[in-house]
Amino acid sequence: MHIRAFIEEMERIAPPELAEDFDAGRIGLVVEGKPDIRKVCCALDASARVAEAAAEAGAEMLVVHHTPIWRPITAVRGGTARLLRILLAAEMNLYVMHTNFDLAPGGINDALAVHLRLGNPERMSCGVVGECTLTLEEMAREIGGGLRIHDEIDRLDRIAVVGGSGFDPALIAEAASLGADAFLSAELKHSVALESPLPCIEATHHALEAPGMRMLADRMSWHYIDDAPHVVLLP
Repeated sequence: MHIRAFIEEMERIAPPELAEDFDAGRIGLVVEGKPDIRKVCCALDASARVAEAAAEAGAEMLVVHHTPIWRPITAVRGGTARLLRILLAAEMNLYVMHTNFDLAPGGINDALAVHLRLGNPERMSCGVVGECTLTLEEMAREIGGGLRIHDEIDRLDRIAVVGGSGFDPALIAEAASLGADAFLSAELKHSVALESPLPCIEATHHALEAPGMRMLADRMSWHYIDDAPHVVLLP
């Protein structure tokens, strides 16, 4: 497949116009490589380790959720230099699907709802509310990490889920208006937790967004590279 056809397919799956304003210039083809795409690898983040694994797999394209180039580059060194060295040496393309994939049908939030087996899912402006079919313990196992509970949960018939950093007061209020009993997302600020009308369930950013990229890889028959962070349990 030629790179132009590949980009057209990606933009059909996650239209760029769905992206938040802060993603301008940070999604789409951010590193250009070979024009012909035969093998695609997929991961949540474009780390040097992920790029090395994609290069070893012989991929011409690496699709990720988070761009590794967030700010304008004025110096190429450190992790950025290591990553670009690998990508450019392999002539590998790097394609980013961020907030446009969060909001797209079948994207990050829809995949998270499927992963957590939410019943009768209802889409929010950014996220999904649905009926709980799993206990909190079962959710933690499905996510693959621990959950932090802020405030007591009296009942959990319906839950709102937002992949990534979704603890926004307006979103929490929207979830409450849709009958959610709790709100699951990542990177909760103490001030937001104190004022939240719903109990907040905090997971890691990676745990909530990786299922969407794995589902995309399965859907497209790509090779998924597991880039889960190492967890060390201390006594």
